[in-house]
Amino acid sequence: MTPHPGRRRSAALSLCAVLALLATACTGTNSVPGLDRSANGERVTITFWHGWTQDNETRAIDDNIAAFERLHPNIRVKAVGGITDDKINQALRAGVGGTPDVVSSFTTNSIGTFCAAHAFADLGPLLAKDGIDAAATFPATMLAYTRYQGDQCALPLLGDAYGLYYNRTAFAAAGITDPPRTLSEFDADAVRLTIPRGDGFRQLGFLPVYHGYETAPEHYLGQYGPGYFGADGRSDIATDPKAAAMFRWQKGLVDKLGGFDKLEKFRTSLGDEFSAANPFGTGQVAMALDGEWRTASLAEDEPDFEWATAPFPVPDDQADTYGRGYLTGTVIGIGAHTDKRTAAWELVKFLTTDTDAVVGFANAIRNVPSTFAALDSPELDADPKFRTFVDIARNPYSGTTPANIDGGAYLASIQNLGYAYESGRRTDLAAGLRATAKEIDATVKQAR
Repeated sequence: MTPHPGRRRSAALSLCAVLALLATACTGTNSVPGLDRSANGERVTITFWHGWTQDNETRAIDDNIAAFERLHPNIRVKAVGGITDDKINQALRAGVGGTPDVVSSFTTNSIGTFCAAHAFADLGPLLAKDGIDAAATFPATMLAYTRYQGDQCALPLLGDAYGLYYNRTAFAAAGITDPPRTLSEFDADAVRLTIPRGDGFRQLGFLPVYHGYETAPEHYLGQYGPGYFGADGRSDIATDPKAAAMFRWQKGLVDKLGGFDKLEKFRTSLGDEFSAANPFGTGQVAMALDGEWRTASLAEDEPDFEWATAPFPVPDDQADTYGRGYLTGTVIGIGAHTDKRTAAWELVKFLTTDTDAVVGFANAIRNVPSTFAALDSPELDADPKFRTFVDIARNPYSGTTPANIDGGAYLASIQNLGYAYESGRRTDLAAGLRATAKEIDATVKQAR
């Protein structure tokens, strides 16, 4: 899809403080009212809030709404686009009279907060009523970011998968024939593809710093498979060797490519991520970690080199998991205060489980489908470059970041440790992980 900066990690983390208010400010319950008039065929109007704003996106969602209304002539949908999680937060706190019936969000980090506050209705009973087996319908990783402590308070509505973009022309010039599969191969290729110029680079093999483009700690950690939290709900990043391994790998690659200061100076000279000046598209960076939406951008920008996609490499000791990636996406739910539950559920069910609707929407905005049936559909417009991300979404080793009551604040803590460690401001990684785990536990305790 045309990328939304607000959907990505920087804006998601900035919402943590706002979303945390829901845990104490929202007085809704997990129950929802009984059948509304639409169950008897009477006409009702429901309000659907979503975040899409660009013409192709709003046209695609409006087309799906029109198809839904043809199937349900007694239900009219009033769609309102450009809605942020801040606006959702305000409406859900307002309760009856200020609450939309159906809400979608680009920010999966907010699910734990919404679920814990009972701001969204539990969709579990509705799925059961209609005989929908969620585990057989949606990839497990996508289900994981739409539920919290057994509460299925949302469903996936298209997804994002992260993989490797690589410059085939630069690979050929460097004598590299295939994309790397393990991180040791990746490091070697990144060094081999790097061409210095003055005190900077004519071409950098890869930009690993956390202030870079999509190179967030959680995106790297998706290749390692950490749990983030133990069975007791406490942060386990200080005791999980996968977390320490990721930080050491990333810092090692920073050092191999010239060091933090040199990479940061180069980064600040690069163009905007969400434009034709993206450094992968300009050839300034030979490999990039990015999502499936970038395929559409590159096809439109037509860079002057051949490019391809592949899964991002995995740790050498997990080579058998190659093909995995980090997943996130749009979620959709029903406001807990709605008095039009039946009609709202019909819309949510249609948008998330109707194969034609899911495939059509994915084709229109270039996101990954969020059901097994849609991923396998022959109608899915998936060339080999896009197919990479379809396969990542289906891969059983792919992971995500778990929903948590703190609204994703734990990811901000992990990111802050990354900044300190890669720059050399913190040299004792073990002590940093312990301090970060302690900080996360305190934040979670406060959110409760």
